[in-house]
Amino acid sequence: MKQELPSLKPREVVEALERVGFSIKRQTGSHIILYKSGLRRPLSIPVHPKDLPKGTIRAIIRQANLTVEEFL
Repeated sequence: MKQELPSLKPREVVEALERVGFSIKRQTGSHIILYKSGLRRPLSIPVHPKDLPKGTIRAIIRQANLTVEEFL
């Protein structure tokens, strides 16, 4: 069963990813670019005033090769 994701602000998502080893490389416009050694591609997190849609958060978790439990 999939675990329910809470509504999260973009900064909360970035903080959660930093806790698991990602680091902010740069910010281009309204997107923060995160890198982690061992991953082929960087992660791009949109930074907007509202909460991120749950589908976007789930896609970010999948791209980071994490489970929802590891992310939370």
